[in-house]
Amino acid sequence: MIAAYYESVFVLSVLFTLLYAVMWNKHYDIHFTLIFIFVPLSELGYFMLVSAEDMGAALAANKLIYIGGCFLMLFIMLSVFHLCRIELKSYIQALFMAFSLIVYMSVLTIGRGKIFYRTVQFKQEDGAGMLYDKSYGFMHTVFILMVLSYSILSISAIAYAFFKKKDVSRRLIFLLFLPEATAVSWYFTSKAVNLRFDLQPVVYLLAQFVYLIIVQRECLYDIDDSVVDSLVQNGDTGIISIDFTYNYLGCNETAKKFFPALNELTVDKPIDQSKEVNEPVMKWLSDFTNDDTKNKFYYNHDDSIYLVNVRYLYNGGRIRGYQFIVTDDTKNQKYIELIARYNTDLKREIAEKTNYIIDMSNNLVTGLATIVESRDNSTGGHIKRTRQTVRLLTLEMMKDNAFDLSDEYYRDIIKAAPMHDLGKIAVDDAVLRKPGRFNDEEYEKMKVHAAEGARIVHSVLSGNDDAKFAMIAENMAHYHHERWDGSGYPDGLKGDDIPIEARIMALADVYDALVSKRIYKEKMTFAQADKIILESMGKHFDSRFEKYYMLAKSRLESYYSQLDENET
Repeated sequence: MIAAYYESVFVLSVLFTLLYAVMWNKHYDIHFTLIFIFVPLSELGYFMLVSAEDMGAALAANKLIYIGGCFLMLFIMLSVFHLCRIELKSYIQALFMAFSLIVYMSVLTIGRGKIFYRTVQFKQEDGAGMLYDKSYGFMHTVFILMVLSYSILSISAIAYAFFKKKDVSRRLIFLLFLPEATAVSWYFTSKAVNLRFDLQPVVYLLAQFVYLIIVQRECLYDIDDSVVDSLVQNGDTGIISIDFTYNYLGCNETAKKFFPALNELTVDKPIDQSKEVNEPVMKWLSDFTNDDTKNKFYYNHDDSIYLVNVRYLYNGGRIRGYQFIVTDDTKNQKYIELIARYNTDLKREIAEKTNYIIDMSNNLVTGLATIVESRDNSTGGHIKRTRQTVRLLTLEMMKDNAFDLSDEYYRDIIKAAPMHDLGKIAVDDAVLRKPGRFNDEEYEKMKVHAAEGARIVHSVLSGNDDAKFAMIAENMAHYHHERWDGSGYPDGLKGDDIPIEARIMALADVYDALVSKRIYKEKMTFAQADKIILESMGKHFDSRFEKYYMLAKSRLESYYSQLDENET
């Protein structure tokens, strides 16, 4: 009868594990799977113990049973923390695992040492094997304290979630509490009641049953994962991914239905394998990379109209490429065209005129900067080159956003770059157009252009609705000659007191001066300029910029090399 009890519990635990395997989802927490693996192992140990015919077999079975005590309680605790949305650092989980492993290693000494069991006897009674007259070593006390600690931590997490976490289901909290409460109750009851069979296997079985209920709904509570699965599985959303070097990463079946040409592409190969895919994708990416707010496009193909949303592709919190979310918008667009053609045309015209006004405003500012530059004896094109240098630097800074700036902020920095030298309009021609280096007096006169530039920018943009852009442009004009160590001008600002946009502009301004020809010097080689830039990190420039300069260096050199080729 006793053997039949343990055998039945073991068989049920295996059936529960098989049922879990059928229900398994890739988004399940790994500790769920470990629970369903270790419960049958522990239940098998109980069955092997009652079936044992000698001390050796009984001790082997007993060691299998302790797998449950040492590891199952840990996995249950970690799963409780996961389900209660309480984050445990990886190193803390590793410490728990290491401690459980140490305790279990002491279990393996049973029969050979005295640190877990000092003494133990074996006998068969009513056809069932059992261990009796056990005297415990100090590690058994450690084991008991460990199990109780895991239970207390689990119940504490459940209580915390109940009172503090509104984003955790109350049904889930009750289900988690049930096996924990049962385990604790059984522990104290077993001390007072002398049963012929152990109820711990039933407690494990109850935990399995509860976790089957939990996993059935667990993914529904994870909004991120459920949304992704819905998008991928739903038949009306196509997803296409490519990396930053325009290599094709893959797509779902819906995307292939929308764009049959995707079937021609090979993963990890450039998308230009197919002209039909390459042309629209590169056009969308060109617009998106210039202004990532322009992320929605319509694509007409075979009498269908597709809405394409371009986004950055994230992996592990890092931007790794681009992703295109494609939906068939044909019915919606034709309906809009049918009932609201006038409004659609009007909106389009307003948008075009607005963009025209914005472009005209930007062109006026750039034109003003060009006029100022024409008075200078420096090589022409300085404002265009420095704007491109600023763009290449900020593109690298945007990827990890270590400075916690928005993409819009970086775009404003790029847009404001041409205005940094507007103050030169206030410098006397005799100084500004001098065919050679300045003496001390002339240099002092030249230095006024920073403060004058700030005054002019403030005056020009005082009525601008975008106050943030006006501030950025003014700072770049005012402080782009300040130095990280405080030796710059006009105010001798130091370190982070210098606005970040001015620090970026300073690096771009100096780089262009080094690699460009001036009336008083020849241009330097890239290697010479690179040496000066790197030696100036922490002195002239913010040393944190070194990382982004090194990432952008090859594209900077390619850009300036192309300019040299065009000149020749």
